[in-house]
Amino acid sequence: MKILIYISRLTVSLLFIISGLIKANDTIGFSYKLGEYFEVFGIEYFTSFSLIFAVSICILEILLGVMLLIGSRIKFTAWSLLLMILFFTFLTFYSAYFNKVTDCGCFGDALKLTPWQSFYKDLVLLFLILIIFKNQNKLQVYFTKKAENLINIFVLILCISFVWNTYSHLPSKDFRPYAIGENILEGMLIPEDAPQDIFEDIWYYEINGEKKQFVTEQEPWKIEGAKYMNRETRLIQKGYEPPIHDFSISKDGVDITDSILSVRKAYLVIAYNIEESDEDASKGLSDLFLACKKKGITFIAMSASSDKLIDEFCYENNMKFSYHFTDETTLKTIIRSNPGLVKVEEGTITDKWHFNDFPSIIDLTN
Repeated sequence: MKILIYISRLTVSLLFIISGLIKANDTIGFSYKLGEYFEVFGIEYFTSFSLIFAVSICILEILLGVMLLIGSRIKFTAWSLLLMILFFTFLTFYSAYFNKVTDCGCFGDALKLTPWQSFYKDLVLLFLILIIFKNQNKLQVYFTKKAENLINIFVLILCISFVWNTYSHLPSKDFRPYAIGENILEGMLIPEDAPQDIFEDIWYYEINGEKKQFVTEQEPWKIEGAKYMNRETRLIQKGYEPPIHDFSISKDGVDITDSILSVRKAYLVIAYNIEESDEDASKGLSDLFLACKKKGITFIAMSASSDKLIDEFCYENNMKFSYHFTDETTLKTIIRSNPGLVKVEEGTITDKWHFNDFPSIIDLTN
């Protein structure tokens, strides 16, 4: 039994610490995922607090993982872990059963789990945490109360510092398909032998006054007296989807994606929501646009906002350039900054900057 308790304690500790660190590395991305859950449950009001919830959950996971590992505040830690895993298990089951949120975000973009995989993972964690909860009096304490307090405070300060750094700049490690070094064109390719989507037709026929459903192989149209009512096509197996499948740049209905990804060097300005874009940083981009124009460097600004909002923003801030349209989710995935700056050379992302870290125009254009 001691071995089982030890394994449970170590496994839960490490999983909570790792999961918390991965999400803390990208709290903005995790807040997007929480926003999806709020929409699913019809509580969109909480969406504006997504980032606060994201930061709190990340820090709490890391802190509880450390506290369990060192044996600090066992009763509080055991209760907290149990309540958290019960809540997460409910969320993942709901997402899996009703197919609402296709990725729980448990490990951010580092490890994608299907809804059912996330649920089974939480079931295993629930089992391990129940062992810890039942045997909390048997858990060994390694430090004195004073030492525990110092360790907990130190971990808390480290967590807050790490979260603030990744929020104010960019994630320390980028797990997304738009990371530095990735080629956008290659990320959009579909291998010739890639699995295709498999669909199934469901036929609805009325037989003797009763509505029944059939698959195509049953050939219900051959049934005597059967009256056709409806047909629907269902996806029963998802085929291969390339890492980048929704990247495009257009203006007034004209797609310029290929031309932008083929130039020797281009700067992409990303502002998924023009109303929330940092105004000071955006104003400075006008100077970069003029410098790039003078040097013959391609400069493209991308946003998912409406033309009306973009025109108002550009007029109020005396912008010297216009914005092209790109899907909002894509822009949020490319960079966690609004606005953000991405350097692309022949389709390959060679650098990215948060608006707090924009280099000088001289450095960018030389």
